[in-house]
Amino acid sequence: MPYQDLREFVGFLESKGDLRRISAPVDPELEITEIAHRMLRADGPALLFENVVGYDIPVLINLFCSNRRMNWALEVESADELAARLESMIDLVQGGPPSGIVNKLRTLGSLVHVGSYQPRTVNNAPCQEVVLTGDQVNLYDLPIIKCWPEDAGPYITLPLVITKDPETGTQNYGIYRMQVYDRCTTGMHWQTHKVGARHYRSSAERADDRLEVAVALGGDPASIWTGSAPLPPDIDEMVLAGFVRDRGVELTPAKTVDLMVPAHAEIVLEGYVTPGEERTEGPFGDHTGYYSLAEPYPVFHVTTITRRRNPIYPTTFVGRPPTEDYWMGKVTERVFLPLIRLILPEVVDINMPAEGIFHNLVLVSMKKEYPGQARKVIYGLWGLGLLSLTKVIVVVDDFVDVQNASEVAWRVANNINPGTDLIVVEGPIDDLDVASPTPRFGSKLGIDATRKGPEEGYRREWPPDIEMSEDIRERVSRRWSELGLDEIVAPPGR
Repeated sequence: MPYQDLREFVGFLESKGDLRRISAPVDPELEITEIAHRMLRADGPALLFENVVGYDIPVLINLFCSNRRMNWALEVESADELAARLESMIDLVQGGPPSGIVNKLRTLGSLVHVGSYQPRTVNNAPCQEVVLTGDQVNLYDLPIIKCWPEDAGPYITLPLVITKDPETGTQNYGIYRMQVYDRCTTGMHWQTHKVGARHYRSSAERADDRLEVAVALGGDPASIWTGSAPLPPDIDEMVLAGFVRDRGVELTPAKTVDLMVPAHAEIVLEGYVTPGEERTEGPFGDHTGYYSLAEPYPVFHVTTITRRRNPIYPTTFVGRPPTEDYWMGKVTERVFLPLIRLILPEVVDINMPAEGIFHNLVLVSMKKEYPGQARKVIYGLWGLGLLSLTKVIVVVDDFVDVQNASEVAWRVANNINPGTDLIVVEGPIDDLDVASPTPRFGSKLGIDATRKGPEEGYRREWPPDIEMSEDIRERVSRRWSELGLDEIVAPPGR
């Protein structure tokens, strides 16, 4: 059975010895981050701070900070299990009548929307046990943490921000940081290329007075994770959560805005943004490992807060990688690999290493069958959704393990001829890129580190890898005990 809410997952982690309750007083300004950061680096448990100075609401952090906790959160042995389920659905699409990539993707979307994956509407939701309006609305009643010394203030860092496309009515759920300005307003860090920003621009183009927004804090872990998944604008994140959980997410109508919110959230903020109203947001210690600088962003006005009677406040922090978003993103990497293969079938595997913070570096292995195919893969990836923002794409042959960064570095250093194997283009880049002299537009690099042939201008014979012959390997393995080396290292196969 999937977790109904955050509390069930907390109970599960506690039963596994992977959650620690902290009863000593802690300060939400910087101290929680430092404690959580040390726990992360030690592969320690999730933390539930029960005595946050000045507040009567506990703070939960480091919820997803390991592969094991991510697997437990999504109730799988590994993220590849989800990828295999998705791949089986893609096989159904490919075997059916729709022709063309666009039609296949639309059919896949239709398949995902069937049966038990669809959200279910409920009333009398736990997230609305307490309703606060008017002067009762006070964000300072929540133990919102300040993460890093140069941050502009406290930030809500794990919100599920809910908006509706003004044209189609399709809801979107995304994780965007929110700087708290005062009792009832925050910044809304809608980066240029995210769906929430698209809804905001669409609302401005229509000259709407306001765009309604809801923000869910907490909920079942699959729903929280899907807020970070880069889905196409017309695919509902809650349907993906239903697919992951194998059971539909329960939603309930918000009290004062025309949006559906997770019924089992801990806290829900309701309100609006006004198109054209912006305010300086930042600096903020970001997942790049640098502070993102102050810039104007939309303002979120909180008009209502609903919550459980005794809520838990979930939060996270980011900084020099790896931090919690790395483990959340690695699941996305594995789950979305089948969708990449749907369009680029020669792709074998991908790796977005922590140091690349997802948009700076992508390593790709591919089955090469003709000259120039690596370039086709590089350009193809730059044409896929948010992969269009990737600063560096490295392509290697199919037999290279892209999960082994050392092997990739060895292949790249040996295989590239800088005069012919580097592709430099200009295009959209991530809002958080620190190197480009211009924001949101800059240069990107593709590296073809595959083996080259005569048709690609390589006039010599490509040298073979150095490997021991199999008969000698087997002979030495048989003699390993005789050589008296068992106590040092076991022979291959043991």
